[in-house]
Amino acid sequence: MLGKIFEAIYLKIFVNIVPKRFSTVVYIEKHSRKGLLSSLEKEFETLECDENMYEFITAHTSESPYSYISVLDMSHSQGALPTCSKERMKFYANIDNGEYKCTNNWAYYTEKENLLVIKKRYAAVGVDYIFSPFTLLAYFFKDKIDSKLAMYILVQENFLSLAIFENSQLLYAHHLDMMTKDDFDGISLEEEHENSDLLLADDGAIELDDISAIDDENAELEDFANIEDLDSLEDIDEFSDSKDIEEELLESTDALEEADDNKFNEDYQRFTLIQGSVGQFYKDARFESRFVENVYVADSVGVTNDFKKYLEEEMFFNVYIRRTDLALELCELAKRELKL
Repeated sequence: MLGKIFEAIYLKIFVNIVPKRFSTVVYIEKHSRKGLLSSLEKEFETLECDENMYEFITAHTSESPYSYISVLDMSHSQGALPTCSKERMKFYANIDNGEYKCTNNWAYYTEKENLLVIKKRYAAVGVDYIFSPFTLLAYFFKDKIDSKLAMYILVQENFLSLAIFENSQLLYAHHLDMMTKDDFDGISLEEEHENSDLLLADDGAIELDDISAIDDENAELEDFANIEDLDSLEDIDEFSDSKDIEEELLESTDALEEADDNKFNEDYQRFTLIQGSVGQFYKDARFESRFVENVYVADSVGVTNDFKKYLEEEMFFNVYIRRTDLALELCELAKRELKL
């Protein structure tokens, strides 16, 4: 009871950290009992939590004991699987060096070392939640994945997170690295890691509040907690039938950027990675392949006309692009954790 009173008195501070290729975005929202009071964002030209980032974050978190720091996992060795069955996971690969969590009959995973790196990098400010890009992708397109077959792609500077869903069931997923040669097997998922110490919050965030300081790289993390299934999300009409002006899909190529040489090369690289991944989905007998016609892209970098044309003309997809701000979406996931 006393805790509820204090929560009503103090602000809730949400700090959201999104690493990019050579910099880090920190986005902060402050909420009172009545709702959003203010928000601000700053980009730091570093991937480490240096003195400037530390001072920026703590200047705001010091205003309230109710502050929540979230990080988007941008590591290479992560992904998602179309099953939650221990026996079927062995059929796809192994995660002896990783941790996974099941949600709505599919699982997402990350390597244990990724969690240690993130915890150490932000040790000065602390980390409450680590979110998978597949969790963000599924939440961002929750109005689509529950009701239709389509491919969904989260475009980031360094990565593409690609997933194919049919009526909320994951059929295939692939985390594609823009910086290094991609390896589908990732961290080799073959069987469940039995003695996990990873704590996961209700909506797909890895919760680190109760993890003690880690000095040894092989230290165990805390057990997974329960997660709310995505199938409880309400269905929403198709984009073509419900074009809210503030969240309209960019169906016209006029809405996309023109390509300079660098953007052209990056978009062509994205296209070839997607092309190879889709080919694997169709050819690999481990996956329940379906003919995919529609592709929904969550674009956080500003893809060009060429990227859309490649997918439409070379692979015959119907492509719909929605711009997204990763830091804001990360904040929405954190707020959902607290049912705000």
